[in-house]
Amino acid sequence: MTSQVSARTPLLRLRKLCLAFPEVVEDPAGVGNPSFKVAGKIFVLHALNHHGDGKTAFWCKARDGAQLALTSSDPERYFVPPYVGRYGWIGVWLDRSVDWLEVAGLIEDSYGLTAPRRLVRSI
Repeated sequence: MTSQVSARTPLLRLRKLCLAFPEVVEDPAGVGNPSFKVAGKIFVLHALNHHGDGKTAFWCKARDGAQLALTSSDPERYFVPPYVGRYGWIGVWLDRSVDWLEVAGLIEDSYGLTAPRRLVRSI
């Protein structure tokens, strides 16, 4: 039971950060793998055991140059996610030590890159 609780804790924190922004909705796409959308567009995706890898992470849009900077400076924490990595998205491992302030900043950036301007101006 403890492992289930600890595996869910990052998702609970991620959910709280994402849903704090205006007009964000959670799409429970699959067990443990919800996405967070604004204006019908995904800006954060939680990945639990993606294709059986046994890991917990999230993926988000990133500013130009952030993907290379983060993955090259700290490959134990950041990675290029499959499918969306070619569009500059960043992956962040959540099954190890997490800097939640940094995560909050990445989520805010991703929201800002995705949300309509009227919503971005309201934050």
